[in-house]
Amino acid sequence: MLLFCPTCGNLLTVEEGNQCYRFACPTCPYVHNITRKISSKQFPKLKAVDDVLGGAAAWENVDSTEEKCPKCEHNRAYFMQIQTRSADEPMTIFYKCCNPQCGHQWRE
Repeated sequence: MLLFCPTCGNLLTVEEGNQCYRFACPTCPYVHNITRKISSKQFPKLKAVDDVLGGAAAWENVDSTEEKCPKCEHNRAYFMQIQTRSADEPMTIFYKCCNPQCGHQWRE
């Protein structure tokens, strides 16, 4: 917790006085004795996580290909290619099983 001097506006420092701690200004003679515990906590608000692949709508208009599902061994899967790394790296292929009971997703 940062406190500022009401006289000159500088940051107050904590120093040990006569058997107690006190806030003191380094540039002017302002001193304020600490009589009770002072604490304050503020936690930052976290941003909402965005779905990198576009959510459920990303799989609506994709093509299918012959690819074996590693979970149910169905022989067709939907696929899409996304550039997830730098431009000199190959694109990442994301698959989703065409079997409606499975729907397993994996990447290659």
